Order: sequence, then C-alpha cells, then structure tokens
Amino acid sequence: MRILVARCSVDYEGRLGARLEPAVRVVMMKADGSLAVHCDAKAYKPLNWMSPPCSIREHDGVVVASNAKGELLRVTLHEVLADVSYELGDDPGLEKDGVEAELQALIAARVAALRDDFVLVRREYPTDIGPVDLLCRDRDGRAIVVEVKRVGEIAGVEQLLRYQERLDCDSTLAPTRGVLVATRIKPQARAFAESRGVECIEIALDALRDGAPVDPTLF
Repeated sequence: MRILVARCSVDYEGRLGARLEPAVRVVMMKADGSLAVHCDAKAYKPLNWMSPPCSIREHDGVVVASNAKGELLRVTLHEVLADVSYELGDDPGLEKDGVEAELQALIAARVAALRDDFVLVRREYPTDIGPVDLLCRDRDGRAIVVEVKRVGEIAGVEQLLRYQERLDCDSTLAPTRGVLVATRIKPQARAFAESRGVECIEIALDALRDGAPVDPTLF
C-alpha cells in the first residue's frame, strides 16, 4: 500500500463530473489496484475513489486512475507532505461475532426460510474485497447476494452494495440482487437499502435454531 499525504485537487469524469478543490488529504493506493481519497472526517468513507480493477498512472505530479468503463479519477498533487509505501501481506479477514456466524450457518442450511425459491450456491463466496456471506439463485436463475448481520445498519448495506458491484462485473452473475438479513434492521438502514434496491429481511434466530417454521418479516 502506498499512502500520500498531500495538498491536492481531485477531478472525476464518468457518469457525472465531480471536483474536490485543493486541500490537504490522504491518497491511498492499494495493491488490489484501487485508489481512495480521504479527508480528516467522514470516518472510513472516502471522498472519492476508484474501485479495482483499474489502471493507475503518475506523471508530472498528477495521479490518474482509470477503468474499463471509461471512468477517470485525476489527483493533482500541489504539495506532497508525506509519501510512504508498506507491504501489508495477506489479510486473514474479518471474523464475525458468534451470533452472526451462527445466523449465517443456520440460514445457509435453510435458505428457503428467506424465500421458498432460493437455492444456495455457496457460503463465503470469494471476492477481491472479502467473502460474500451467501450466494444464492432464485427460481429465475438470478444471482442473490445475501449479507447477514446481527443488527442491520447502514454500514452493512454499503458492504452489500460493494459486493454487488464486484459480482456484477461477472457476466455469469450480473445483474445481482441484494438481500440484507438480520435479527433487527434499523430504520435508517432500511430506508437506505430500499433506495438502492436492496431487500431487507428480519428473521428470528430462535426459530432457526429450533428448526421451527420461519415467517421472515419483509420490508
């Protein structure tokens, strides 16, 4: 990973145009081919970014990331304050807490509890940003990307959307359909999910444990 701290301006050209005026920011270029621009706010979410796979070039103080869709992110470095690179190696990945792990395993064994036409393709389906909890197919053969959380929050919806973005690059899976499953889904997360076409399902963990008929609450 390469990390630049620099006074920079950022221009995006793609489905729409966007510009960040000069300011001190952090520019991260990762080994997976991604580029992200951060400020000292907004928690983990970058101001702008280019997802892999993309091509990154640097010339005369300008870093340009572009992808096959014709999108372009141009970072103009006005003053570089720090420029460091690190080899991070392979990451073991995020371990879910006990409830999430159990919920995922129980749903994998009974995906029809979500929808009677769902068929499990694979649990922990790999992507370059981490494994999808459950990849399923419906009766029409459409790929269903299922993200399982103990409590459904906006961060979980964003994670699911990133997985969908990756899998939609695969013509054998696109277009995917997203489903967020949790024992409880917060109203803000539900509203955000619905705005992005993600289905929300609340499901009772005890019913899954007991093997009893499950009546998921759909939103």
